[in-house]
Order: sequence, then structure tokens, then C-alpha cells
Amino acid sequence: MDASSWLVPALLVAVGVLTLLLLLRRGSGVGGAAAGDLGGRLAQLADAQARLADQLGGRLQAQERALAEVLQRSGDRTAATLTEVRERLAVIDRAQATITELSAQVVGLQEVLGNKQARGAFGEVQLHDLMTACLPPSAYGFQVTLGNGRRADCLIRLPAPPGPIVVDAKFPLESWHALREAHAAADEPARVAATRAFAAAVGKHIKDIAERYLVPGETADSALMFLPSEAIYAELHARFPQVVEASWRAKVWIVSPTTLMATLNTVRAVLKDARMQEQAALIQAEVRALMDDLGRLDDRVGKLARHFDQAVEDVRQIRTSTDRVARRGDRIQRLEFGEEPEAAE
Repeated sequence: MDASSWLVPALLVAVGVLTLLLLLRRGSGVGGAAAGDLGGRLAQLADAQARLADQLGGRLQAQERALAEVLQRSGDRTAATLTEVRERLAVIDRAQATITELSAQVVGLQEVLGNKQARGAFGEVQLHDLMTACLPPSAYGFQVTLGNGRRADCLIRLPAPPGPIVVDAKFPLESWHALREAHAAADEPARVAATRAFAAAVGKHIKDIAERYLVPGETADSALMFLPSEAIYAELHARFPQVVEASWRAKVWIVSPTTLMATLNTVRAVLKDARMQEQAALIQAEVRALMDDLGRLDDRVGKLARHFDQAVEDVRQIRTSTDRVARRGDRIQRLEFGEEPEAAE
């Protein structure tokens, strides 16, 4: 119960007291007994009013304490809410800064993709990262000049067959952007025209790659056209099968970052197998040379054995000769002392 519910009875009591006072003033001529009775009632009313005022004061204090507690709790909740709001605002500020940075990066990417030279460099950077991650440095080269004077973006050095394979990193993204804008505009004639222009641009690029980078006797009979976007790769295979078939006929294989990585892993396996074959041939040559050395060593050991046998025979003959010389010297000694010589052997 709030304070206003107690004020109404108090006001009614005050009005009653004022009414009685007016009656007393008007009835001053009434008898003393009636006046005494009226005075007693006024005293009772005053006591009741005092008690009511005490009760009202106590309840008002209780209400004030309750209100203070409610205000305290509300203040605490408000402070906690403000703290959470500040934290969320800080998170929003950080997110806004990140969005601003991403927007700047997107604008920079659009500028890169809008500039033909910068776009080519963008594709070459992706191609460089894939090459360095999948192949050893001796297996590829960048900006390699071919025998016909054309400079390839990348050349994968494979043993023959198939031979070195050229990877082209440039792609006509202008026609791709025009196609996406035509689809976004929902203009059917513009969409048809952009579709034809995109197919023609990709077909011309495939033809250029086949004419520039397929050099008989120097490169393989096929080349790779690298697309720096998986979306364009999927769009080509989904909606332009005639362009993909034209690339197959021209032996220009269209690859995306994912498919190029799989191709490079296969190339690495081929290089490893070729290296093992080279090592196997070297080992076989070394084994043949070792067998030749063993044959020569056997001949020499045989000759040395024959020399040893001849030396043993020579030593035996020398011993025989020394024995004869010793016996002859003994006979000579006996002749000097007058002894009978023994029969000559």
C-alpha cells in the first residue's frame, strides 16, 4: 500500500475535527454537560488522529526503505546493463574497424582485378605459392622464354615424355565480370550477349595458349590454363561445356587452385619415379663397372698365383743346387785330408 492510501483517512479525520470545532463555536450556548461530552469526543478523536499519524509515519518509513532498496537494486541493474552496453559497444567498434579494413581490402582487390597487369600478377602469385608448396625448385621456372620467343608464366620441367609443360596464369576476367553484372541486372538480352562474349573470350584465350606455348620438340603437346577462382572453374564446367570441350581438343587443360594442386602432386610422383629410374640406371652402371673390376682382379690374382708357383719351383731348384754344392765341398775337404773319396753321385 502506497502513501496516498493513508492520506485520505487522515484528511477525513481533519475535516471531522474542524466540523466539530465549528459546531462547538455555534453551540456555545448549550449546556455544560453537552460541552463536556463533546470535549471528550474531541480528545478521543485527537488521540485516534495521533495514533493514525504514528502508524502512517511508520508505514511511510517502511515504504521509504522499500523504495530505497528498490531504487538501489534498480541502480545496480542499470549499472550492470550500462557495463554490458559499453562492452557490446566496444565489440561493435572492433567489428566496425574490421569491416572497414575488409572494405578497403575488397576495394583493393577490385582494383587489382580491374587492372589487367595487376590481375595477371595476382594469378601469378597464387601460381607461385602452389608451385613452391608442391614441387622442388629444380622442377619449375617462372617467366621462361621459349624457343619461339614467347615468355611462359611458368614452365614445369618434366622428363620426356611428355616433356616440359607450360602453365598460363592470365585469364579474361573482364568478360566474366560483364557476365556477372548482366545476371545481376536481370536483363535477358544483355545476359545472352554477355554469355556469348564470355564464351568467345575464353575460346580465344585457349587458342592463344595452344599457338604460343605448344612448341614441337621443346614442350609437351599440352598446356595448362590456370584459373585463380574456383567459382569461375565451376561456372565453366556447369554452363559452358562447349568451351571445356574446345580446350580438350586444343590440349589446353583448364585447372583451378584445387585441381592444379592435385596435378602438381601427380607431377611430383612422376619426377620421383624418373629420379628413381635415373638412380637405378646409375646403380646398374656402377655394378657393371664393379664386375669388370672383379674380373680384372681375378686375372691378376691368377697371375700372382702362377708367379708364386714358379717362385716355389725356383726355390726348390735352388735348394737342390745348394745341396749339390755342399756335397761337392765336403768331398773336396776330405780329399785335402787324404781320405778316400766317395763314389761320385
